[in-house]
Amino acid sequence: MLYGFACLLLPASAYANPLLQQTSLSAQSHGLLLAALVAAGIMFLVALYLLWSITRLNSQVREQKKPHRRERFRDYLNLLNSEQIQKILRIKKLPLLAGLLLYGSSCFAQQTTVVRKLINDPGIIITILLIMLPLLAGIAIMAIKVLNLLQQQRNENNRREAGEFANYLQNEADEATLQTLRDRQAALDYRLSGQELTGSGAPKDNRGLITYINHEEHLPFFATKKKAIKRPDIDTALSRLVVAFIVCAAAWLVIGTSVGEYVGIKFVSPDADHISWLSFGRLRPVHTNTVFWGWASLAMLGLGYYIIPTVSNTKLYSIKWGWYALILINLAVITGNICLMAGINNAGGEYREYTWPVMALFGIGLALTLANFFKTIARRTTHEIYISGWYIVAAIMFALVITLVAYLPWWQNGLGETIVQGYYMHMGVGMWFMFFTLGIVYYFLPQQLNKPIYSYSLGILAFWAQIFFYTVIGTHHFVFSSIPWWLQTTAIVGSIGMIIPVGAGFTNFIMTFKGMWHKVADSYTLPFFLTGIVFYLTGSLQGTAEAFRSTNLLWHFTDFTVAHSHLTMYGIICFFAWAAIYAVLPRLTGKEAPHATIGAHFWLALVGLLFYTIPLMYGSTLRGLLWMDGKPFIESVVMMAPYWLWRAIGGSLMWLSHLFFAYNIYKMLDKKATVDIAATAVAKLEKEYQQAPTPIQ
Repeated sequence: MLYGFACLLLPASAYANPLLQQTSLSAQSHGLLLAALVAAGIMFLVALYLLWSITRLNSQVREQKKPHRRERFRDYLNLLNSEQIQKILRIKKLPLLAGLLLYGSSCFAQQTTVVRKLINDPGIIITILLIMLPLLAGIAIMAIKVLNLLQQQRNENNRREAGEFANYLQNEADEATLQTLRDRQAALDYRLSGQELTGSGAPKDNRGLITYINHEEHLPFFATKKKAIKRPDIDTALSRLVVAFIVCAAAWLVIGTSVGEYVGIKFVSPDADHISWLSFGRLRPVHTNTVFWGWASLAMLGLGYYIIPTVSNTKLYSIKWGWYALILINLAVITGNICLMAGINNAGGEYREYTWPVMALFGIGLALTLANFFKTIARRTTHEIYISGWYIVAAIMFALVITLVAYLPWWQNGLGETIVQGYYMHMGVGMWFMFFTLGIVYYFLPQQLNKPIYSYSLGILAFWAQIFFYTVIGTHHFVFSSIPWWLQTTAIVGSIGMIIPVGAGFTNFIMTFKGMWHKVADSYTLPFFLTGIVFYLTGSLQGTAEAFRSTNLLWHFTDFTVAHSHLTMYGIICFFAWAAIYAVLPRLTGKEAPHATIGAHFWLALVGLLFYTIPLMYGSTLRGLLWMDGKPFIESVVMMAPYWLWRAIGGSLMWLSHLFFAYNIYKMLDKKATVDIAATAVAKLEKEYQQAPTPIQ
């Protein structure tokens, strides 16, 4: 998927040489110099971040040492919630000895940090570029150690400040302060009754305004709107299962795209290694299959395990089956990648390089999940099956069907294999990844906007229209081939028909934002959703435009198809998955990732994708025109050099964003949290209140 940062090391002039192995030593030295500059830039950024962290800590310490304690503590009062205020007011009713409130400074003594000895063993250095890896790893470890020390110091300062704040609340808070707390508690506890505009009387239709009343209990084709049922509490066992799926998916994303980065080195230095397991032809399918079946599939299934029980208002049928599915799919990806690196593959088309025993493991995992979801939905306490359930269950059913069709041997000869390959590729993207992801959006987008989906009917229309049109478009990749002309035409017509479900889905999502656009600026999930929605329209319509015979003459066999695949699989699937993960993980763990690193993830991924796709689409159009004009092939190779450079830059930014994503996952699971001064002070007061002797009546 990604050329990788190493592609930046190859100057544009090198592309003019038809034999990349003959790249001059001076060109390689320029590349190494650029790599050294980039490494120095990374170290400089790390140093700046550490300097900023230390400066922020020093400013916090100086602020806490200022004499204006009362003003500072009044700011903390505004951070208290209703429950904390209630505890303070209750505690103030019982006089405590001042000695009980003394906060021993020894409690906050900084713990001794055990500095682990770093063992640098880079192994066999394949290229001189890899020499920098231990250095960068050491810098990263050093930065983590320093940040941990800063965090410990910050927590120590916060605990000391919390002790002073608790002492202030107990001994120095006057009646005006307590009245302020009472007023704030009343404001925090205020709730609308829901009867302000309507009253509590039964509704009457004196003027005949109600024209449709439905007493049917079965699911109608066009469901009527109704109030959402209260979401059940999240089961702890289910939370662990969902988190495990997401963590495994994030790990495969980093691994898969890192393989893509290393594959990019092969474009710069084909002789970087002489190990058959690391050859380009073996690693490239490792990269694609890892991000398909390891990252995207596990991320979607993990979110599905959260959505299906939630919209069914019941518990998951079997947590154990979910763990079995997770183990089987991970085992399939691990085994499949080892086989690919060993040269054992299906010898089939793209994205089905795994052998049939490997995909059998994947299929069994999907079958267990499908049965689990079916049994969960069957036990639902709601009459309707929410539209997310439609999309998710249908996606798994289609995934099982296309896997069987792609691996059964009866039609794997001649044109039959070609037709099956087109069917498999497009059904995998559109009816597995896209269908499942749309089900995720139909749940999480209304949840994040706190309003119902704009139109249930549009969702149902898009559902059936996509099933009708998308299942016949696979052969539009083989226009002007020996495949029957009528089958090619059918695929083109189906591609045009995809305007209907895409238009319906896009309209549904955008109109759901109506009246809620102001929330985008205050949310870190909605920008991901909005970006995915925009790419859903543009990427899908681009696929329709590519299907025509006239455009096939121009773009076929160029990198335009590569740009299109990334615009859809990355711009739609990945952005929707990231949005949902950022929405659900804080609800499961109670922790949020730093907003700065989430923003870095978003912008690096978005800018990287644009740098990757737009130059490729423009350059590929020029390349197709050169071919149609009868120009020599090598001339088009020379012409594409700057556009491939932009592809390398964009791919590296995308890969870097995945590291931020993995860090954000870690922060949402990290048990170490910054000490909250107000909450710690209230907890200290409550503990001392409970330990205080009861006064004699």
